Amino acid sequence: MTTIKVTTELRDRINDDARATGVSAAGLIERLLDAYERRRRMDAFGRAVSAADGGYWDEFHEWDIALAD
Repeated sequence: MTTIKVTTELRDRINDDARATGVSAAGLIERLLDAYERRRRMDAFGRAVSAADGGYWDEFHEWDIALAD
């Protein structure tokens, strides 16, 4: 186990939220970090899709049709 330094206010917020959701402080932090990391991956995916050129979408549609058969 490792100790991290946080303000008293943050510690209390973490403990209050953890208690309210029925998890440990570590469990709450893990859930929050998991959600944050997932949001970052989804944002990166969204940027990649937005940056795709027409050739990518043409091929995408061709595969979509081929796989539907």
